[in-house]
Amino acid sequence: MILRWVLALVLAMAAGIGVLWSLTDGFSALTAEAARRQSVARQPRAIPDVRVLDASGRIQSLDANLHDDGRVAIVNFFYTRCVSLCLAQGSLTGQMQQVIEAEGLQDKVRLLSVSFDPRDKADDLARYATRMHAQGDVWQFMSFDDPRQMQAALDLFGITVIPAPLGEFEHNAAFHVVTPDGRLARIFDLDAPGLALQAAQDLAGTAGAGS
Repeated sequence: MILRWVLALVLAMAAGIGVLWSLTDGFSALTAEAARRQSVARQPRAIPDVRVLDASGRIQSLDANLHDDGRVAIVNFFYTRCVSLCLAQGSLTGQMQQVIEAEGLQDKVRLLSVSFDPRDKADDLARYATRMHAQGDVWQFMSFDDPRQMQAALDLFGITVIPAPLGEFEHNAAFHVVTPDGRLARIFDLDAPGLALQAAQDLAGTAGAGS
């Protein structure tokens, strides 16, 4: 009886260790999200082709937009009615915009903020861009055109959006570095905009650090 109990305990522990190994990328990351980010950095993931609406009212393919633009994009997700996390994220993105302009990186790196709020239309995006003092050649704003496509994109980027009272949303945030051919290559926390910008410069084949 005791032997069977010990054997069951050992098997349970082994199974638990196996799950932990998988979630932490062989114990090299302490969380599943850190392991996911390491995996993305090693093997960039193609983002799903989704339709987006830009601030001018044009509906287009995000994949085509990335290819046609030809620059590395630092992407984040927000909604225009947010008065907390999105404003902090917007402020940091604005600082990256200043660095891009100061370093003359406009032809290599751009910023892209995508709203997950179906209420955000072209006029809302344009007003928010003005509020953020966005320069159109550096920082663009879009929203998803199709909710089903939106969820597939958010899942890939690791963004969780939960409806909250009064038309608000609870959501996480990060800076995502996307290659011109539409691959998610790196993910950085909001407190590391300099690292995100450096990674974008490296992918664009530029030298120097902007932080």
